[in-house]
Amino acid sequence: MGRLKGKIAIVTGAGSGLGKAISETFADEGAQVVLTDIDLDSATKVANAIGTQAIALQQDVVDEQRWDDIVQATIDAFGTPHILVNNAGLVLPGTIESCSLELFRKQTSVMLDGVFLGCRAAVNVMKANDQPSSIINLSSMAALQGYSPFIAYTAAKGGVRSMTKSVALHCKEQNYPIRCNSLHPAGIDTPMVRQESVGAAGDATPATGIIPLGGLGHPDDVAKLCVYLASDESRFMTAGEYPVDNGLLYKPD
Repeated sequence: MGRLKGKIAIVTGAGSGLGKAISETFADEGAQVVLTDIDLDSATKVANAIGTQAIALQQDVVDEQRWDDIVQATIDAFGTPHILVNNAGLVLPGTIESCSLELFRKQTSVMLDGVFLGCRAAVNVMKANDQPSSIINLSSMAALQGYSPFIAYTAAKGGVRSMTKSVALHCKEQNYPIRCNSLHPAGIDTPMVRQESVGAAGDATPATGIIPLGGLGHPDDVAKLCVYLASDESRFMTAGEYPVDNGLLYKPD
């Protein structure tokens, strides 16, 4: 407990799934958390359950001006943020033959443009921090392997992987106190993964115990790694990419 004491975090897509788990775990570790989501009601329920160290704000991550508003609201509520988790996303099916340009752009706007806007907004204020800061971008195993049924999702997450490294290196070159890393989960037991178009099924994943090969991960499996990357414990780690995949990368079948 207390690994993030004194830290202020912004988490996008925080109303459910990974964003919810990350926000709750950050708060448990002492952080003050700003939860954003396009669904304000969902984010508000999570923030209310956390308590006074959390607030919820409505955000469409592709809205450039709204990023400025979110950062200013964070400063007004708690102070300058030290942590940003770019988590907001969606996944819609479409192969290289079936995916329309509209569908492609819808997904890349959220998961690539939105991450760019978030990183830019965070760097602009975090660079003046007097303690280490951390940007964590949620990519995917799809960025490392490819995933033919979801070409737009794969393209966006691949872009996040490369952009993360560029952000990290820029911050080092400018001597900013900011690290930037990407996480690459495989299938995690969240509402997005459970939706019919993705096709995950079966019993709910327990929070503890051994997960068999091919099983879904638990949201806490990602959230706990986020705590480490958000904390000063990982001060020597930047431009990294971290699979959370139960060995899928090396045994995909």
